Amino acid sequence: MQITDVQLEIMMGILSVYALIGSFLGARTSDWVGRRVTVVFAAAIFTTGSLLMGFAVNYAMLMVGRFVTGIGVGYAIMVAPVYTAEVSPASARGFLTSFTEVFINVGILLGYVSNYAFARLPLHLSWRVMLGIGAVPSALLALMVFGMPESPRWLVMKGRLADARAVLAKTSDTPEEAVERLDQIKAAAGIPRELDGDVVVMPKTKGGQEKQVWKELIFSPTPAMRRILLAALGIHFFQQATGSDSVVLYSPRVFQSAGITGDNHLLGATCAMGVMKTLFILVATFQLDRVGRRPLLLTSTAGMLACLIGLGTGLTVVGRHPDAKVPWAIGLCIVSILAYVSFFSIGLGPLTSVYTSEVFPLRVRALGFALGASCNRVTSAAVSMSFLSLSKAITIGGSFFLYAGIAAIGWIFFFTFIPETRGLPLEEIGKLFGMTDTAVEAQDTATKDKAKVGEMN
Repeated sequence: MQITDVQLEIMMGILSVYALIGSFLGARTSDWVGRRVTVVFAAAIFTTGSLLMGFAVNYAMLMVGRFVTGIGVGYAIMVAPVYTAEVSPASARGFLTSFTEVFINVGILLGYVSNYAFARLPLHLSWRVMLGIGAVPSALLALMVFGMPESPRWLVMKGRLADARAVLAKTSDTPEEAVERLDQIKAAAGIPRELDGDVVVMPKTKGGQEKQVWKELIFSPTPAMRRILLAALGIHFFQQATGSDSVVLYSPRVFQSAGITGDNHLLGATCAMGVMKTLFILVATFQLDRVGRRPLLLTSTAGMLACLIGLGTGLTVVGRHPDAKVPWAIGLCIVSILAYVSFFSIGLGPLTSVYTSEVFPLRVRALGFALGASCNRVTSAAVSMSFLSLSKAITIGGSFFLYAGIAAIGWIFFFTFIPETRGLPLEEIGKLFGMTDTAVEAQDTATKDKAKVGEMN
């Protein structure tokens, strides 16, 4: 299509802006029809967007497909971690919730490998297949998700205690744990413990449930809720502001700047990066519930900081010698990129969705995650839509030095604001941020009284 660098930047980054819409729609949909059905919506939207991009006849149609795909991305990044965290027992919650990031990385790797294979097709077909092939896994997801149970926490929010009890019996380590989890979820939802029927009529809050959630989370939050929101927004911001999208989306440009030439070499180096990301995300998956969230997050960010300094140094040296290759600088760039994605994958990558899905109380969890995802997408859009222009303004090496400075600030933020949540029930995590039982009981008193009346009716 002979598009310009500016059009390319817009096409790359605009998906994150569109995902903002999808995140908030996903939060509302998941509270309305359930987490599981929302996953189906996400998959259907993503399938449609992939097909639109694959069959695009011009740049405008390509951008329409990008818009639809972005909505699906927003739905997916909001609902998948929330659903997984809510259905998982505390003993394996980190392991299971990190699957979201694991399979994002598997998808990225498959994208790199399929691009390498499809690049051998005629040009008018290759890019279409590269974009359109995304419809296949999302269509499979839409079909397979019907074999999954609904979130027990969403079922309790809707007063469907018998259905929630059945799901918890299947997803808890012991029958005693299933009973305990149900009691904790009922307390978080404002249902008195003594109400133990199959169905409880849940009253609508005055002014609408959605307005009440916005008030509690944004407009008049308690100090504890404010700290929870700050922690969630901070971890999402620093995940993207440290340049991960610049490395992933523009890796061929970065490798080219490092002195690697030729399409096959560029695609091969990009595939190697995808392999490293996928391997190390598996390390994080098996360590989250053993080592904990906080040690992995701090180690990850410190490693990324060192790698960004190395990458900035190597690219600066290569840039100053455009007519002669500097082997040590090229090697430093390659090692720094591979190490960067590895450190990202053992901590900041998977922990962002895991941590955000854990820290918000049940009643505001969907909206809270949507706000975190929105911060993530805005930051991602700013980074990915500015990288080429930023590189021209302060050099590509200077860009990565800037990301290194942001990573240093991020490490300080994580050390200061992020408490450990490993092994705690979701309903107990609020206490880490100063949310007391007294405050929770005061907030839920009116709801409990109305729930009693609803059951009697």
